[in-house]
Amino acid sequence: MARRSLELDDRLYDYLVQFGTRESDLLKDLRAETAKLPGAGMQIGPEQGAFMGLLVELIGAKRALEIGTFTGYSSLCIAGALPADGKLICCDVSEEYTKVARDYWRRAGLESKIELRLGPAVATLDALIDADVEPFDFAFIDADKTNYGNYYDRALKLVRPGGLIAIDNVLWGGDVAKPEENDADTQAIRALNEMVRNDERVTLALAPIGDGLTLARKR
Repeated sequence: MARRSLELDDRLYDYLVQFGTRESDLLKDLRAETAKLPGAGMQIGPEQGAFMGLLVELIGAKRALEIGTFTGYSSLCIAGALPADGKLICCDVSEEYTKVARDYWRRAGLESKIELRLGPAVATLDALIDADVEPFDFAFIDADKTNYGNYYDRALKLVRPGGLIAIDNVLWGGDVAKPEENDADTQAIRALNEMVRNDERVTLALAPIGDGLTLARKR
């Protein structure tokens, strides 16, 4: 038994990835390619990808929404866990990074499940709301932090009751707990964390995986 989450050194983390995930060669290739790019730290780790894929399967998701796609690791994990007739809508602003994602979607045979919408995500989400689209089962938020509150508010409108919203980077490298850290991103994540904690429309858990992953189930 342990009363708190275990701290992972490099050796234990490598063990976790080896025995706690079934990362495909394609996902490994994508990680290696992304590691050479500027902003490589925006990519989620294999343990988080495996965890989110399991969540998608557990809730029986058929429709998923991703806000912030980068080079596509998380989208591969989500789309790969959807059934054959599942659909993932990805929102991003970068044609350069998502070009990499598109290549890996094709190589994984998942491109028919994934729809990429390039442009500011707030506008994309508002368009989905205005179109009264079929509700989503799962939403993943991992984009610019200053808009986290906007993304959460809109995702909550777009997911069905019983649907799950996952929000990345909510521990922000530990800065959220440091009073001396007050840059715009840190303040935005603190505000989002407080917003979700006080939101009676959801059931909440914050998992210390990756850089912190909030799970909010819509009631």
